[in-house]
Amino acid sequence: MRQIVLDTETTGINPQDGHRIIEIGCVEMINRKLTGNTYHQFINPEREVEQEAIDVHGITNEFLVDKPRFNQVADAFIEFIEGAELIIHNAPFDVGFMNHEFKLCGRNLPMTADICGVLDSLELARKMRPGKKNNLDALCRVYNVDNSHRTYHGALLDSEILAEVYLYMTGGQTALSLSEEDNGALGGSEVKVKKLINKPNLKILRASADELSKHENYLDGIEKKAEKVIWRSLSADTLS
Repeated sequence: MRQIVLDTETTGINPQDGHRIIEIGCVEMINRKLTGNTYHQFINPEREVEQEAIDVHGITNEFLVDKPRFNQVADAFIEFIEGAELIIHNAPFDVGFMNHEFKLCGRNLPMTADICGVLDSLELARKMRPGKKNNLDALCRVYNVDNSHRTYHGALLDSEILAEVYLYMTGGQTALSLSEEDNGALGGSEVKVKKLINKPNLKILRASADELSKHENYLDGIEKKAEKVIWRSLSADTLS
């Protein structure tokens, strides 16, 4: 199973207002393991980046002047994500921008849904934690993922962080929800236990004859000090 954790940075909020993608960051996972294979590209949006957006991601107009345009990188980007399942936090935002860019290329490029599947990790988090804050920073606190190096939003960095968060969210770990948003103190906070999902098959290790013999000798010692040893009533199959 090939999954691509993806994030974008943009010149503004809405592509319908002419805003464009200025950064794409992707990290690859195969069978839920990070491969180290990434795609990262800054893009000249052919328009000004709004100051409000610069305040979020720190990417300036001057920095983007000599970067390639989306039409120049579209084929390599499509090749990287094609056939995979995209994992995106607030997927409608990024997919909306991606489809807008594909249309602007004017080459009859396929839309995102025609290239790959999409999983919205924000929607998944809302189902798992209804009524809670589920932005990336909040989820990092819940799953104890270090994001202290995240001064600005950045597409590749945010993809790497989201990949770690997603693996915790879906890996079957039991997590105690004791973050600041859950009031912090053990005495008054509600303990949230995640249901095991995607539970892996566990390898069964059988006890050797020598280990079983030592176990019986140990029980003999216990019986000398107690009336009954409950383990004696268990079947040999259970112990082996």
